[in-house]
Amino acid sequence: MKLLLLLYFEFFKIGLFSIGGGLATIPFLQELSVKYGWFSQELFADMIAISESTPGPIGVNMATYVGYHTAGIPGGIISTLGLISPSIIVILLIARLLTHFKENKYVQSIFYILRPLATGLVISATVQILKIALFIPNAQSFITALKVKELILFFTMLIAIFSLKKNPIFYIIAGAVIGIFIL
Repeated sequence: MKLLLLLYFEFFKIGLFSIGGGLATIPFLQELSVKYGWFSQELFADMIAISESTPGPIGVNMATYVGYHTAGIPGGIISTLGLISPSIIVILLIARLLTHFKENKYVQSIFYILRPLATGLVISATVQILKIALFIPNAQSFITALKVKELILFFTMLIAIFSLKKNPIFYIIAGAVIGIFIL
């Protein structure tokens, strides 16, 4: 019971402060990994890949995955509820208040300020994902830290995305097949 309350509280905080969508939850989830040791960096990278490739928002998928990994089905449910609770509360409050203040310059200023904050969180998440996917942690030098096969796959897929312009599902499936059979 104590673990479920902790999961709810931690994911409530993540849901409250991860402005900018699911990718903005990644730095907070990485902090959970360090703080509680609920999952390794390798499992974290797998969670990101699975959460990105399954239907639904990545943040919710990640919360469910972490909760399930930590405390089974009840943990998955509680973590997901913890993550979405702040959004539901904030949306209800904003909907109620915004009708009265939608033309207020202070309210408009707050939304203007939130845009770069959300962008920063998404950029931070991208950098964290690239570090996990393309570099070996705690290597002796930059050269020995490089995951060569992963770098080749990354740049090949990047070039393919910009030159072939196929449906994103094609790249997800291709990356999964290559990852399973080659990497």
